[in-house]
Amino acid sequence: MAEKVRCGWAGSDPLMQEYHDREWGRPERDSRAMWECLMLEGFQAGLSWQTILRRREGFRRAFKNFDPVKVAKFTEKDIERLMQDEGIIRQEAGAPGP
Repeated sequence: MAEKVRCGWAGSDPLMQEYHDREWGRPERDSRAMWECLMLEGFQAGLSWQTILRRREGFRRAFKNFDPVKVAKFTEKDIERLMQDEGIIRQEAGAPGP
């Protein structure tokens, strides 16, 4: 069996390889999945995609599986909860970045 050909950025990390093989560069038509990707891209700013993928399940949990109807109903209490959630990337507004 021939070895898969992957882009160099996938490296030897199984998580990055799985993302490369199953998601990267493939058309996405599911609006929930597209919104998830957009949200994760926003959290990724200045960080590696690998960092985001390692916390993806935490983001899914924190943001109700990226259900926009549920997220639209988030309150200040939910924001406080998110700011304490170590399973996601968070930064207070106005705080210096990494």
